[in-house]
Parts: sequence; C-alpha cells; structure tokens
Amino acid sequence: MCGVAGSYQQSDGKVVVNAMIDRLGHRGPDACGLLELVDPETAVVLAHRRLSIIDLSTAADQPLAKGGLTLSYNGELYNYREIRRELEGRGVAFATSSDTEVVLEAWRAWGPAALPRFRGMFAFAVHDAGTGSLTVARDPLGIKPLYTMRRGKGVVFASELKAIVSALGTELSVDPAAMVASALYYWLPPQYDAVRGVQKLPAGSWTEYRRDGSSVSGEYWNPSEVATRAASGPPVDLRETIESSVAAHLVADVPVASFLSGGLDSSIVTALAHRHDPAIEAYSIAFRAEDQRLEAMPDDAHYARRMAAHLGIRLHEIEIQPDVVDLLPRMVDILDEPIGDPAALNTLLMCDAARDAGVKVLLSGMGADELFGGYRKHLACLLGERYRRVPRPLRTGVIEPLVGRLPVVARGRGIRSVRWAQRFLTFAELPEEEAFRRSYTLYGRDELADLLDPDLAGHVDAVIEDHRVLYEDNELPDQTSRMCLADSRLFMPGLNLTYTDRASMAASTEVRVPFVDPVVFGAAFSLPGSAKIHGRVQKAALKQAARAWIPDEIIDRPKASFGAPLRAWVSNDLRELVDDALVGGELVSTGFLRRDPLLRLIADQRSGRRDQSKQIWQLLSLELWYRNARSAGVGAA
Repeated sequence: MCGVAGSYQQSDGKVVVNAMIDRLGHRGPDACGLLELVDPETAVVLAHRRLSIIDLSTAADQPLAKGGLTLSYNGELYNYREIRRELEGRGVAFATSSDTEVVLEAWRAWGPAALPRFRGMFAFAVHDAGTGSLTVARDPLGIKPLYTMRRGKGVVFASELKAIVSALGTELSVDPAAMVASALYYWLPPQYDAVRGVQKLPAGSWTEYRRDGSSVSGEYWNPSEVATRAASGPPVDLRETIESSVAAHLVADVPVASFLSGGLDSSIVTALAHRHDPAIEAYSIAFRAEDQRLEAMPDDAHYARRMAAHLGIRLHEIEIQPDVVDLLPRMVDILDEPIGDPAALNTLLMCDAARDAGVKVLLSGMGADELFGGYRKHLACLLGERYRRVPRPLRTGVIEPLVGRLPVVARGRGIRSVRWAQRFLTFAELPEEEAFRRSYTLYGRDELADLLDPDLAGHVDAVIEDHRVLYEDNELPDQTSRMCLADSRLFMPGLNLTYTDRASMAASTEVRVPFVDPVVFGAAFSLPGSAKIHGRVQKAALKQAARAWIPDEIIDRPKASFGAPLRAWVSNDLRELVDDALVGGELVSTGFLRRDPLLRLIADQRSGRRDQSKQIWQLLSLELWYRNARSAGVGAA
C-alpha cells in the first residue's frame, strides 16, 4: 500500500508535488520516487511513496515508466497473476513480478475497460506520452482514496486531502456544507468535499485530463445498478464466494496477520485465512475495566481468546489506556476529513502494535455489517413498524415519557438498554427513509438547525434532501436491502473505509477488507432482505454459512460494536478540553455553533440525563479539524 501525488499542466508542479509527497511519508516508508516527465507540450510530475508488499525489489519502485506509459499506483490487485497470464498470452513481456506492472500493461491493452477486470483496491494515475493525457481511476467500492484539484488548465492530485492542503492551502477555503454534513453524520459522506475545489474522485470511476484543458469522465461500476441486477437474479453461493475472496486477499510477499475482535465477521476472515496460512497471527484490543463499566461494553477479549484457541493461533492482546487528550489531536490530523468516530483510534493502535512487531498487512472483517444487515439500526428500523402498531395513548402517554425520564448512567455504570430505548424513540414513528437517516445520524433536522448558525438552515435541508435522494435511488424490493445499499454507498466509504485507510497508513500498515469486494457485494444483494434479517436474527445468511467455519458460541454471541469507551473519555479525560477548546473555540466564536444549545447538550451529558457523548466527541473533532485547516492557510467557511 502506498501514497501517490502528482500534477498536470502546472508551471510550479515540481515544487507542489514535492510538498505533497513529503506530507505522505507515512503511507510509504520503504521507497520514495518523483519523476518529472519530459514533454514539450505538457508539464507532468508524478510521485510515489511505497510500502512494499508485492515484489519487494527496487525494480518495482514507482513511478513506473514503460513504453510511453508512466504509472503512480496505490493499491493491491489480488488477481494480478491471472491478468498477467492473459497479457503474456498476448505477447506482453514483464520486467518485474509486481502487480504495478500488470496494471500498467492492462491499461495499455484495454484502457478504462481494464478497470472492471481488476479485483482489488486501488487509486492510480497514468500518463500516456502518445496522447499527452493523464488519467486517474479509483476502485469500485472506494477502499483507496484519491483527491483531485482542478487548477488552471490542469489538475493536482494526492492520496490524502492534507497533502494538497499543505501545498496549496492558501488557495482553498472550507466548505460550510461539508461542515454541516459532518455535524449531522459525524463523518463526511462521499459526495461532500471538506475543502472547496478539492474533490474525492468517485468510487468506480475514472477521469482523463487532456492537453487542451478539457476532461472526460466515466463510471465503470455503479453499486445501485449492480445491486438491482443481483436482486433480480438467482441467489449466489455465499460460502464459496466468501472463501474465494479471503483466499484472494492473502496474496502478498510479506506475512499477513488478522484483526480478531471475537465477533462474527473478524472470526470468519481469520478462520478462512488460517486454512490457507496456519501460521497466521491475530491482533485484538481491550480497554480499562473502569472505562468498560461506564460504557457498558461487552468483553470482546473473552471471545477473541476463545476463537484464537479454537484455531490454535497466536493472539496479540493490546490493552490500551490512551492519553486521549494528546491522542485526539493526532487522530484528527490523521483522519484528514472532519470525522468524529473514536473507533479510528482502535485501528490506529492495533496497526501501531502490529507494525512494531514487523507486520505490514492485516485482514479486517469490515463491510459485512453493511452488506448483510448487521447493525442495530437495521433491526431497529424494522421493529419501528411493529412499535407503530402499539396503541397511540400507550406510546405517547406511558412509554415515551417513562423512557425519557430514565437516566443513561447510574452509580457509575452505563445503562445500554436505556440508551438504546431513547435512541429508538427518536425515529420509531418516522417514514422509512427518514427513520433510517435518523437511526444513525446525530440530530433531527430541528435539533441540528437549532445548534448551528441560523444562516446555515438551507445547508441543513440540502444535506437531508441529499440523503433522501440517494436512499431512494434504487429498485430494490425490500427495506433491508435498501438500508444495506444506502450503507454501502454512504456509511461504508464515508466513515469505515476512510478511517481504516488513514489510521492504518498512519502506522505504515495495509488493511485488507475481504467483504468489501465486488463479487461479495453481488452475492450479498442476490439474497432477499429476509435472508439477511430473519425475525430478530441479523446477518442470518452469513451466520448460516459461517457454521462450517467457526464455533456456534461465536456465531450466536450478542452483537458488539467496534467501539471505544467514549462516555468515559468525554465525561472524564476530555472534560477540560471540551470546556476550553470546544466551548471556547473558533466554531463558537465565529457563530457556526450557537453557544447556549451547545452548553445544554454538554450539561445533559454530564448530568447523565442523556447520552450526548458522540455529539460532543464529533463537535470537538470538528473544532480541531477546522483549526488545522485554518492554520494551513485555508479560508474560513
């Protein structure tokens, strides 16, 4: 896994690219290359930071120039050997054993038509000396990032937003719509740009920039269309599909390890990987006992140990007692976009530990919840229909007032059932799309509008309308499938894949996600919603498949999220930072946040009346992100 940067048609391109690639050092400590292409008509500079995984020789360093094509590539192509054999059958000669050279030669042979052939995660730029054009492309599901900035007749691009900001921050400004979206979601949906003019290349697409300043774009993979086609066809063999994907994701010239939380998804991936590599090791994480009590967190470590013992593999347990006051600002810088999810800390700390042990590649079970209906919100939205059948006088006169009066913390111990009940009642009576949005975002429309500058109300409405349009953009036949598709288009790329890439690369490690795969995606949507959530059993089809691989004890254990002791951190460790940096911060002083509603939100959290810890963590993260952007010269929102 690597970092890429480059410029096209920029008179100061070498200076800009040097600044960007320096900022991306964490993504590739094994090698660094910069190539200024000699072209009388076009100024082109490509750069690369390498984390060596496949073909460890210097011959595979990048940028890779061959036969008029020059490539800077970030990713792993899991089927590169099969594509290589096909190209060799066409007479292509290879100088390396890398997947990078396969990407280059596949592009020469097929151009953009090569992209649907690739099974892997990637973002790359390729310059064609014959046409003078530069093309950038990104993998189907948005695993690997690529940011682009149109500048004059050309473009600047990099693997991370911070690289472009560090080089060209004074030419940029914060986008207030993105700030509003971050406040609502606690992360940034893929269609929003944190900084005006710096765009994320959409997943499953490519763009070609030409000498005359024009450009043309294409989409080669559309999740809504793929899901709809899959839903209209026969069910795909899930067991065979997942086994094949995990096997493919083991391709590497370095050892591969696995995350193991003790949950279903990571246990499946670890068990299947162990079949191919009995020496595989696993990494797990645990928190301080007092933090777990306040959070009411399940003991995941118990199940991770049981699974590791069942497989007979070595488990590295990492008990963390992080200095959150110091770690939060570092995490905000790492995450690149305004993201307020503490789960990113888990990934960073596990990757740090793995890297210290010499491990470069780790497998993750991420993506299964989105594709197979595994989040609590999925079941809760289905239960909302049953709740609406309860007589209204009982709902409004008894249940809702009673739940509203219950505390979320008692005697220093969190009460999860109360938190969940209070959350459930915020969306249980809403229509399908609105209920789904409210089930996982931080505020209702009026709550968010009240918290923000009144002038931002239009942005609030626009962000909410964007969710409605995306949610309804499909022809899927059941609610569960519609929720899963929305998650795979919003939640998975906007939050989970983003923080996984940034946190892992900050530790100079690569995380692979076998469930986030086009073939697995098609298999998931070939199943009806009733096969994903059957009664109250979530991920039912996945659990049935898993009984061939892992013990029933793991399959049937209660659902546990990949979380952190957020309430303990917000209530204790971060109390002073909340008062000083957030209440006394730039978002309040500029009027983006209204002081009185913010103080009420904090008071509710500290009194134990409401669980507002996620809201406070997100707003504090947003404040620190905004300060970072402004200190880099980026203009105000």
